[in-house]
Amino acid sequence: MLAVRWYLRFGLSFRDVEELLAEAARPCRHAVGDRWFVDETYLKVAGRWRYLYRAVDQFGQVVDVFLSSRRDTRAAFRFFDRAIGTTKVRPSEVATDRAAVYPKVLDELVPAEWHRTDRYGNNRVEADYGQLKRGLRPMRGLKTDAGARVVTAAMPS
Repeated sequence: MLAVRWYLRFGLSFRDVEELLAEAARPCRHAVGDRWFVDETYLKVAGRWRYLYRAVDQFGQVVDVFLSSRRDTRAAFRFFDRAIGTTKVRPSEVATDRAAVYPKVLDELVPAEWHRTDRYGNNRVEADYGQLKRGLRPMRGLKTDAGARVVTAAMPS
């Protein structure tokens, strides 16, 4: 009933209402799943290009985000190490693109998991970046790395 009221009263789109309801339900989020979809993209933060590593689980919930000035093995290692450390979940399946750094990092941190690199395997997180960047456009850019981490982690999947 609340969704219908917002939709009619404020002229919101269905997608806007869906996002508002998702934010209201955020405190009731479930535990992080064991199937992760991981990818990186680039963002401009305070005039400098940064790489944003982002993982989403099978439920569409953001697992973790990591902002780095470089796109290398060290950054990927720090991202996965932090994601596993904060969630206390070791993924059983990780879907990534075919970047050369991921097999090395995953073999070291989570050797028993299934690493998928098939075409369109990480489409869930790839499609997510379009929404993320569209949501950042009205903000006229990000000013700090800390602010970028908070905003990108809070953006819905």
